[in-house]
Amino acid sequence: MSALADVVGRSSVIVCCGSGGVGKTTTAAALGLEAARTGRRVVVVTIDPARRLADALGLAGGLTGEPQQLPVEAGDGELWAMMLDAPAMFERVVRSNATDADQADRIVANAFYRNMATALSGTQEYMASEALYELHTDERFDLVVVDTPPSRNAIEFLEAPGVLARFLDHKAFKLMMLPTRTGLKMFSAATQPMLRLIGKVVGSDVLSDAVAFFQAFAGMEVGFRERADAVATLLRAPDTEFVLVTSPQHDALVEAAWFADQLTSRGYGVSTTVVNRVHPRFGVGTVADARTRADKAAASGREQLAATWANLADLRAVADLERAEVDDLLGHTGSPVVEVPLLPTDVHDLDSLAHIGRHLFTDG
Repeated sequence: MSALADVVGRSSVIVCCGSGGVGKTTTAAALGLEAARTGRRVVVVTIDPARRLADALGLAGGLTGEPQQLPVEAGDGELWAMMLDAPAMFERVVRSNATDADQADRIVANAFYRNMATALSGTQEYMASEALYELHTDERFDLVVVDTPPSRNAIEFLEAPGVLARFLDHKAFKLMMLPTRTGLKMFSAATQPMLRLIGKVVGSDVLSDAVAFFQAFAGMEVGFRERADAVATLLRAPDTEFVLVTSPQHDALVEAAWFADQLTSRGYGVSTTVVNRVHPRFGVGTVADARTRADKAAASGREQLAATWANLADLRAVADLERAEVDDLLGHTGSPVVEVPLLPTDVHDLDSLAHIGRHLFTDG
């Protein structure tokens, strides 16, 4: 069994990580397709707002914030896919934690909430972790494959539950919640020196909306904290595995090595590394062997044959250099490395994904 086949068989969550443009989304889609073909009920969710996952799956109409089932010709499993809709996810979280519909409606209608749901830094990453937990607990699925944004944003995704927990403990949050805990229904920014100062900076309307939001939020912080703790626990569960995706280009390998170290320092680790677009070696011979044959052909006057052997020597040299750099930069991770060769066409449907899968899931 190949390293990736083992990961697909034993995991309940697979997080695909890596820098941009290295084939991370394609790998996530191929993992999902293979899982479905082996009988699993898998959903692939992309956090990246780009439509690369829809393109890889051949979905001209794109993806939505709800899981969409795709046809799988072989196997007894199911393949679903979706794109994170952060504002819709935020609203579902609010409504699930509100004490009643009126509280939820007041929060959702609040201008401060609407701005936070669409533009606040970190909201996308936290809602992605919420979506992961929601899908993991959905009885329709037994495997969730997550296509993360490029490496630096993926770190924010992993840290989002902890960031929220720390925010709920922060003095600023407790201050904003204070009026609700002391029985005050309303308080004016004009009577609070600190709030009056904040109002001068952000505007009195923004401050008023923020105060109203936190008053409406009263009592929900416990539910948010419990969910944040549950998400953090899920990300560290034994059956949550991280697949690192890269290409053999130097910059991509440096970024992958950095990300692998970041995962290790946070106690996660890498299950398998996928190196996409590796130059093939074209046979089992060495660079020296190809050059020797080129010299012999040239000496005998067969110039075209000599040029062919020389070209093969150059290609093998490139392939050897790529593998040496992979070993140098990623060898310390200790994870198995799976290679996908440089292919002549893009991935644009399930058939081309299956072709990628033959490289990902075949030993050797």
